[in-house]
Amino acid sequence: MTNEYRHIPVLLSECIEALHLSEGQTYVDATLGGAGHSLEVAKHIGRTGHLIGIDQDAVARKAARERLEALPDAIRPEIDVVEGNFGDLDALLVAAQIPSIDAILFDLGVSSVQIDTPARGFSFKETGPLDMRMDPSNQTLTAAEIINTYNAADLARVIRQYSDEKWASRIAEFVVAARKEKPLTTSEELVEVIKAAVPASARRAGGHPAKRTFQALRIEVNGELDVLRSGLEAAIRWLAPGGHIAVISYHSLEDRIVKDLFKKMSTGCTCPPDLPICVCGNKPVLKVLTRKPILPSPDEIKRNPRSRSAKLRVAQRLDENI
Repeated sequence: MTNEYRHIPVLLSECIEALHLSEGQTYVDATLGGAGHSLEVAKHIGRTGHLIGIDQDAVARKAARERLEALPDAIRPEIDVVEGNFGDLDALLVAAQIPSIDAILFDLGVSSVQIDTPARGFSFKETGPLDMRMDPSNQTLTAAEIINTYNAADLARVIRQYSDEKWASRIAEFVVAARKEKPLTTSEELVEVIKAAVPASARRAGGHPAKRTFQALRIEVNGELDVLRSGLEAAIRWLAPGGHIAVISYHSLEDRIVKDLFKKMSTGCTCPPDLPICVCGNKPVLKVLTRKPILPSPDEIKRNPRSRSAKLRVAQRLDENI
């Protein structure tokens, strides 16, 4: 199974450069996957470093652990592969018994392995059950439950809010009508309903008509945006002064959350300009290092088409005395 777990790290060299890694540092990979990024990080933090990798997917953790433990003794840091979701970062790092971290990476979105496994139900290109749970052992809500139980208004809200789908209301109406005949249980069935709902002219103009709806369902099933906010806030709290946080996002909703939080945490006094002294007491916590996100090169996109939508944002923790 490990050999089958493919993990092509996105923006690898850019992440390594942005994190300013050095010997002996404590690094957290909040989305370990197959350890694509962490394998390279390990070479920089070395034997005296500490690498903590977090993932809720058992297959990913097994593959990552085997790859990291296969590193030569001369460069292999202390390694902890942890079961969990970065939304619980505070508890996970408390359990790891570390005082602070020097660098943390979030590589958001669904792994290629999950997308390419029909049984997980993430792909609109493969036939599988409407599942979409990142962690089936600890989650109960599935895409099938959303599709078959949400009323038309709630379904339209989810699709519109989490994907900016222009035809959200029409898709929701078609789904409700279709499920009256029989429950929708597979990705193929849902794709056919969406195709019927989206006008032919719109289907010809854009990408796959089901892409946005599947994204919205995945976000709703996993509570991804709430988890992201709590994970980022916790990461910033745990960063040592001078430490770096890097986040790779893949759609505008994720990127907006990262951008807005970095901006908020890098803003100092918010008092009206006519006040002679500061009364708000706000101090900047971060220094944003990427005014604009770092994007993959044309060569990387050619090698790995799934990197096309990636955006990397980086910030540095400021000294608390500033």
